Amino acid sequence: MKKLLFVLVVATLLLAACGGKPAEPPAGEPVEITFTMWGAPEELTVWQAVVDDFHAANPNITVNVDVSDWDSYWTKLNTLIAGGTPPDVFAMDAPLFLDWQSRGALLNLQPYIDANPGFLDGVYPQTLTAYQTPDGYYGLPRDFQTIVLFYNKDMFDAAGVDYPTADWTYDDLLTAAKALTLDTNNDGKIEQYGFWSDTWDMELLWSEAIWAYGGDIINAEHTKTLIGEPKAREAWKFIDSLYKEGVMPTPTAAGEYAGDLFQANMAAMTTIGHWAVPGYVQAGINFNVAQMPQGPAGRATSVNSAGFVVAKGSKHPDEAFKFIQFALSKAGQTRLAELGFAIPVLKSVAESDAYLKQPGDLDQRVFLDSVAFAHMKPVFKGYEEWAGVVGDGLIPVFDGEAELEATLDEVVAGADEVLANNQ
Repeated sequence: MKKLLFVLVVATLLLAACGGKPAEPPAGEPVEITFTMWGAPEELTVWQAVVDDFHAANPNITVNVDVSDWDSYWTKLNTLIAGGTPPDVFAMDAPLFLDWQSRGALLNLQPYIDANPGFLDGVYPQTLTAYQTPDGYYGLPRDFQTIVLFYNKDMFDAAGVDYPTADWTYDDLLTAAKALTLDTNNDGKIEQYGFWSDTWDMELLWSEAIWAYGGDIINAEHTKTLIGEPKAREAWKFIDSLYKEGVMPTPTAAGEYAGDLFQANMAAMTTIGHWAVPGYVQAGINFNVAQMPQGPAGRATSVNSAGFVVAKGSKHPDEAFKFIQFALSKAGQTRLAELGFAIPVLKSVAESDAYLKQPGDLDQRVFLDSVAFAHMKPVFKGYEEWAGVVGDGLIPVFDGEAELEATLDEVVAGADEVLANNQ
């Protein structure tokens, strides 16, 4: 993390030294801009379709798309910005936004938004919040995710377990998971887990559980970590029970498998976002989705977005914004709906057949209905380091090597220190 911070600080100094806005080429002169993003290789196909549509409407602007896997993406991005050759437009994960914006790496898009009245009309307001600062928007959402419960219909049918319903509680999830966990030979070798989810980051399970149990993640001022408060601890006890009951593989055990256990047909249920759908379809899984279970305080899920930002050092900011503007238009969002990885941020498109009637029997509306009880995934400075303190700190608990209560005390203290260092 220290290396990342150093690179970003250096990038800020380089950007500051560049001075004001670069001169734009004469109107009509051909311009090339770059758009860098993370994602699976197959995403390039759909994004190329978006770019081709944009080029047809703007023949003098060529957009070159570069797609990398998650880890490689951030390494490449840091290198480009530190070297003074940033991509014009690049993808941003909402929780990391403030770290980039606060270091001067991003262009303020508010003047462009002000010059285009009505541009953001119809965009889900929950997706805009993450990118708004007192100075205006330094980024905009391109799509969003709500977390829901995925279940393997074949595994449920074989075990004679009823499919999840809107009335399910977290206790119901645990009960079903026990019935769906198979150790056929009674030798301790699980052939099928009832449930699996990644608990390192908050997004897929524990933030939802904490909210549903009446707790919270962080205070409004981003100065205090709240995951150790009494109601939050009740949610942690439930999550820990999934491991203790043996219905979910420990982090170490899960690491023996390649990636997603639900996709590998090793788990009957998981909690994840829409980005997993194409992979599950390709794997031939007979699955559907349901809303997240209810807790003592009701039902909750998280909403997070991938966004667009423009590098402050872009030589073609006008063209960069024009591309973003197209991607957020009805035409661009409709094309993106075909990708199948996420939900369009333009409500009219999300409510249209382009999204709701994608191939297959998946109940796409579950993702949209979940917005009604969704909490925005927190966005704050130091998020990545904070997440590491929490995620790494709790692994020994879930591996059965440490006690939950004492470990939570240590984790909260370490997480609060990160917050204090980022004020």
